Amino acid sequence: MQKILMGVGVALILLGIFGTSYTWHHDHREAETLDKYAATDFQVGRDGDGNWESATLSLWDYRYDKSRLLNKAVVFTDGAPWEIEDADTKQTPKGLRNENKLFFHFPKSSLKDLLTAKEIRVKFFYDNGQSIDLPLSKKDLLAWQRKLRW
Repeated sequence: MQKILMGVGVALILLGIFGTSYTWHHDHREAETLDKYAATDFQVGRDGDGNWESATLSLWDYRYDKSRLLNKAVVFTDGAPWEIEDADTKQTPKGLRNENKLFFHFPKSSLKDLLTAKEIRVKFFYDNGQSIDLPLSKKDLLAWQRKLRW
């Protein structure tokens, strides 16, 4: 009986070590581009004449810790920063993981820069002091610019 309890105890310890390391690794994951780190959606709004009215970025990030997204972001177009201080954020618990959502509108004055940029980076912040600063992949950059051209 003692050997069974010892085996169960060792198995629980190993499972705990694996679970802790996995969740820490996921919350501190490294990615080369924004689409590898989080799900994104970029939408362009137009007026009745087909002119740019607005552009919106939606970002969904899943984390195991309770860190919440702050309602600010910085978008860099070829190194020039566009600070967003009025982003909307929401955190929804999904079992063990928390779904963090970030939505913000680009300033209308930034849309031309987005259209001509060679690189776009998005930086967003968590309440635990962590910040994520990643470029768009070439595929996403072209998709954003294609939406702006139509």
